[in-house]
Amino acid sequence: MNGPVTKDKFAWHTQQHIIQRGNNRQACFASDEDFAAYSHWLNEYSRKFRVAIHAWVFMTNHTHLLVTPETEGGISRLMQTLGRHYVRYFNYTYKRTGTLWEGRYKSCVVDADNYLLICQRYIELNPVRAGTVEAPSDYTWSSFRSNGLGRPAKVWTPHSLYQQLGKSRAERIAAYRELFRGQIDARILNQVRQATNQGMALGNDRFKQEVESLSGRRVATLKRGPKRKRHDGE
Repeated sequence: MNGPVTKDKFAWHTQQHIIQRGNNRQACFASDEDFAAYSHWLNEYSRKFRVAIHAWVFMTNHTHLLVTPETEGGISRLMQTLGRHYVRYFNYTYKRTGTLWEGRYKSCVVDADNYLLICQRYIELNPVRAGTVEAPSDYTWSSFRSNGLGRPAKVWTPHSLYQQLGKSRAERIAAYRELFRGQIDARILNQVRQATNQGMALGNDRFKQEVESLSGRRVATLKRGPKRKRHDGE
């Protein structure tokens, strides 16, 4: 979160990590055409509802997004509209009925100064953790091809912290790829997972206190719950 925190800024200018899972871990994507359809609607409705997309990955049974909403309620409208259109497409394509998603999406607000680039790496390394590919650059349906290879994507809005990695496009790409030379610490991985699954704030203590003060609800983790079984490298 850059600059002073205000109620208005917290309401719709705070970065958020979002995960949406398939119902009962079932596959939500069965072909490249499915991934492409989801990407198309994500681009269309993120623009309509003014939600900047900084990072993403589409896995077989879940998706991750790192976003900044520019309007109040933008994320909710985006996810509802995107989900509704994609479910209609998926059910028609595969002659099925019923729900596709595991209820409402999970999300957490992200302390940009300390966790944004970590969260981007977490998202883009998902296919590697799942054993789908050996390197993030090998996976088609991920923002690494934009952030790490410089390939344009209509849906992509690079975050200001990414832009600050270098003066030129080549410098930014090189600096960003350097971040992937080391693994993300297991403790940090657990922080990202726990914050997202429990709807907590992902950040340092000061950030959590600011968010709690402005939102009027507790956003720091009280205690560690039972471990939830992970699938596809979440």
